[in-house]
Amino acid sequence: MKKVALITGGSRGIGYGVCQSLAKEGYNIVIGDIRDEKETELAVQELSKMDCEVLYIQTDVSNLKARKKLLREIDEHFGCLHVLVNNAGVAPKERKDILDASEESFDWVISVNLKGPYFLTQLTANWMIKQKKSKPDFSGYIVNISSVSSTVASPNRGEYCISKAGISMATKLWAVRLAEFNILVYEVRPGIIRTDMTAAVKTKYDKMIAEGLLLQSRWGIPEDVGKTVASLVRGDLPYSTGQVIMVDGGLTINRL
Repeated sequence: MKKVALITGGSRGIGYGVCQSLAKEGYNIVIGDIRDEKETELAVQELSKMDCEVLYIQTDVSNLKARKKLLREIDEHFGCLHVLVNNAGVAPKERKDILDASEESFDWVISVNLKGPYFLTQLTANWMIKQKKSKPDFSGYIVNISSVSSTVASPNRGEYCISKAGISMATKLWAVRLAEFNILVYEVRPGIIRTDMTAAVKTKYDKMIAEGLLLQSRWGIPEDVGKTVASLVRGDLPYSTGQVIMVDGGLTINRL
C-alpha cells in the first residue's frame, strides 16, 4: 500500500514542487489549500499523471475546525498519513515598516504561518503516534518549510520574519517531543525562490543576484525545495531529526 503525504499550500509554488517530488517517490498526495477547487484542477490533473492518487481538500490551516476536517477526510479516504509538510504561508498584504505595520496584519500572518502549522502538527502527531502504536514499522515525518527570513531581518515585513522564526523553534520542539516515537521532524529553509509570492519583487532580486548576492548565481525554483523534502522523507537523513536544511544558494553564508 502506498504511503500518504499531506502538503499544505500544495497547489502552486514551493508546495507544488514538493508534491511533484513526493509523487515521484511513490507517495499518494493530499493537497490542503485555501484556493477554490476549480483553481487547482490543472495542478491535480498533472500530479495524477504521475502514477499516484491525488486528493484535494480545500482548507484554511489557521482555522481549528478546518484543520480537524482536513485530517478527518484524509482518514476517511486513505486511512493513514505518513508525511506532513507544513508549507502553506502568506506574506503581508502590504510591506510596511515595523514602525507603521498594523496588528491586523501581524495577527493574520502569524495565524496562517505559525499558529496553523503548529496546531496542525499537534493533530497530525497524535494520529501518527496512534499509527505507530498499532503498526511498529510505521514511519512518520514532519517537515516544516520556513524561510531564510527566520534569521535574516527584513524590517518592512516583521510579522513574516517572526512567523518563520517561530516555525524554526516549533521544529525543535516537535523533534524533541516526538523522538521517543521515532517520528522525525525537519525544517527546510528556502532562500529566494521563484514563485507567485516573490513575483512582486522580481526586479529587485534580479539585480541583487546579478550583483553577487548568492554563491550560486540564480533564482531557486520549487523543484530545489521539493527534492530536499523528498530526500528527508525517503530516509536519507535518518540521524538528523530537528535539523535545518538550507536551500538558499549560499545566501546566508557570511562572507568578507
